[in-house]
Amino acid sequence: MPRLALFLISAVSGLAQTRTVALTFDDLPPEDEKVNKRILDALAKHHAWAIAFVNEQKAAVPRGEAMLQDWVTRGLDLGNHTYSHRDPDRMTADEFKDEVIRGEKTIAQLAGKPRYLRFPFNHSGETKEKHAAVAAFLAERGYRVATCTIDNEDYLYSHAYNAMLARKEEAAAAKLRAEYLAYTAAEIDYYSQLHVHVFGREIPHVMLLHGNRLNAELMDQLLEIFENKHYRFVTLDAAQSDAAYKTPDTYATKFGPMWGYRWAAQLGIEVDGRLEAEPSSWILNYANQK
Repeated sequence: MPRLALFLISAVSGLAQTRTVALTFDDLPPEDEKVNKRILDALAKHHAWAIAFVNEQKAAVPRGEAMLQDWVTRGLDLGNHTYSHRDPDRMTADEFKDEVIRGEKTIAQLAGKPRYLRFPFNHSGETKEKHAAVAAFLAERGYRVATCTIDNEDYLYSHAYNAMLARKEEAAAAKLRAEYLAYTAAEIDYYSQLHVHVFGREIPHVMLLHGNRLNAELMDQLLEIFENKHYRFVTLDAAQSDAAYKTPDTYATKFGPMWGYRWAAQLGIEVDGRLEAEPSSWILNYANQK
């Protein structure tokens, strides 16, 4: 066999073995038990580990605790997404600490003390002082921050999708589903290349998703996108054990960018965020309708 062919086979084989992603779901439990089950069934079909980040206040929805118990029963994990999902930028550090502590109750009952905290809106402190105070508190309480490296704007697509379904606009809903899958695939590629730009290599991904109807209906296809790109599903522990995740986290911002952008800022690496694609204007128009 020619040497070039052997090299290409080896490269593809190595890629398939080294590309990994941890799946994370925010704002659990969902309001609809069918959404919860469809997501869990798709994860099981693809042998994919995941962690659900819980808003304690939402655990009071009908069968909320039962839905979270389903995650634990299936060997998946629960993380803290605070009590009420209030914006940390609109609170003092002490108020945020209270949100974290109050967010632990149901998780502790079902799965033990949570080890990971996902910031609402990915807002980790808009000033250096608040960022440092919150980071010190979380470390003292035994938390690791759950990063995220891919954002496919699923909450925008979900708002638009629900508006279409409410109006029985099935043609528009079908168009949205196709665009959402294509946009997700493009975002995976974009953020993979962003990490190459920052670190000189691809690193394990942490995918940010939400427990909504759109994701429930398309979860099987979303996971297939990762598989077709030769990703293997791993735990959050495994993903964040990569050396890239040890980059010091002192980046203060009032926004909630993915960690690739934060790392670039920390390391003084220039990134042109305008190269990242945005959802189509017609999606945004639907999403912004009341």
